[in-house]
Amino acid sequence: MSVAPDRVCVVVGRTRHKMVQAEIQEAFKRGAAFIELRLDFLARAVDFKRLAPLKQCAWLASIRRPQDGGRWPGKEDDRQMILRQAIISGAFEWIDLETDVANTIRRYGTVKRIISYHNMTETPADLDQIYERMLAQDADVIKIAVMAQHPRDNERVLELQRRATKPTIAFCMGEIGFPTRFLSLKYGAPWIYAAFNKERGVAPGLPAVEDFKTTYPVRSINADTKVFGLLGDPVSHSFGPVLHNHTLGRLKQNAIYLPFRVPKGQLEEAVKAFERVPVSGYSVTIPHKEAAAALAKEAEPNVQLCGAANTLIRRDDGTFFAANTDFTASFESIVEHLKARAEGGIVDFNSVFVLVLGAGGAARAVAHGLHKAGAHVTIAARTQERAAKLAAEIECKVVDWHARHNVLPCEVLVNCTPVGMHPNTDESPIHVSFLRPGLTVFDTVYTPENTKLINEARSRGCDLITGVDMFVRQAAEQVKLFTGQTPNVDKMREILRKAMSPLTRALDDETDDADAAADE
Repeated sequence: MSVAPDRVCVVVGRTRHKMVQAEIQEAFKRGAAFIELRLDFLARAVDFKRLAPLKQCAWLASIRRPQDGGRWPGKEDDRQMILRQAIISGAFEWIDLETDVANTIRRYGTVKRIISYHNMTETPADLDQIYERMLAQDADVIKIAVMAQHPRDNERVLELQRRATKPTIAFCMGEIGFPTRFLSLKYGAPWIYAAFNKERGVAPGLPAVEDFKTTYPVRSINADTKVFGLLGDPVSHSFGPVLHNHTLGRLKQNAIYLPFRVPKGQLEEAVKAFERVPVSGYSVTIPHKEAAAALAKEAEPNVQLCGAANTLIRRDDGTFFAANTDFTASFESIVEHLKARAEGGIVDFNSVFVLVLGAGGAARAVAHGLHKAGAHVTIAARTQERAAKLAAEIECKVVDWHARHNVLPCEVLVNCTPVGMHPNTDESPIHVSFLRPGLTVFDTVYTPENTKLINEARSRGCDLITGVDMFVRQAAEQVKLFTGQTPNVDKMREILRKAMSPLTRALDDETDDADAAADE
């Protein structure tokens, strides 16, 4: 029988008893079967009698010190006294005790003990020795939560989780460590933590419980679950996980797709850090597309042509095959758009003049694809050297970034830069004066779909292609490469647009820290 009351432990942390009560009730309504109450968040003395009547599922009590990522402001003796009170209160099935104090607080009754170690700054060199000492303590579950500073920190923590001899939850915090929170389940962790209210800043990199309903299928993760992911920096803005996970679910795949934040220059080390999982395939985005092409042992012709890859598929021997689904996706988006507006539905690319903004992986795919079809391409990028290099490869024109508004004739404008991407949504890569009726404007940015460029182009009567079309097409081809199955592209487009629509919070997310003194 599993040691866990539920696969998901929902963390509630608020400064006011009133809001703790509200979130406990709402969490239970939404299906929570295991709740951690972060008592260190409370601005006033803990009132167990006020909270206990709301109990409808298993509860875990914790009071974190600042060095453990908590907010406890008082003396250590007082903190330990409250922990003892929580144990004997009858309200909690579980108590979380830090490894350095666990031996001073004895087991009582049927309350189970989590013995934990938190390191908010690093993954310490002596982590294995720390874990061995924890194994000797009186724990029902051991928890290891350390900060990842480098991809190899993930490898060390996952290795610890793999060889655990006692129920253990080991993961890395922060964006770099985010995948380990899920992968620990694959290697036997009894549960995963999730914030009921992500805005409260309970812990760095802590997913929200709603993410498990909208994005990540955590309850089905087991030893046989295949792992896919997104390599990039940044990745937190991406809708790739929600699109891929929903699509994999519709295809009945026992699989999960995770975001892997990998700083520039660390791609090879990151891939190596997760090779034992193994990750069966990666989507690749900024800034790793060219590095991904160089990493692969084998590649499709489009990768060799562009010198960039947005997909890596792991072979049985551990090497990677690289593909560039951006190449076909971007070309198909443009072709279908132009066909719908061309007489007889026939496009003569020999008479099409295109300005491509950017010289990164997406720009390389777009430029090579259009040039191969016969279009007249001009490149402009903020890094002149990269623009010149790309232009030389396809023997096309290159202009200085500051002269991009002087490029004429121009019938298709393609933005392959991240300008306008969330959170910098008030920026555009081209001045509105360049836009005119009949010009086709293709913005490869899809977060948001209606970028400033798209909105301004719409107001000037331009024909539009948004990044959503290209994103869905390239993702569909990746899914086919990952699984061998062909997904429904129209359904994927529907999934993405639904995911990108505004979400309404179930509870009023008032900032209660400032008015905690008003608690009754």
